[in-house]
Amino acid sequence: MSIEGKAKEAAGYVKEELNEHGKSPESQKKAQEGRDLRNEGRIEDGKPPKTSEPGAGQ
Repeated sequence: MSIEGKAKEAAGYVKEELNEHGKSPESQKKAQEGRDLRNEGRIEDGKPPKTSEPGAGQ
């Protein structure tokens, strides 16, 4: 596991969690950006990416 991958995953998680409940398109876009960053970090660390929609709790 790389420190960079863990940092990306953590930052993506925070961004996703902060924006997942917003109803505006901008909030949903930011939640998806957080999910993408989180997945990038997960892939760098050899973990499978999250495939559910942001906020699905999966």
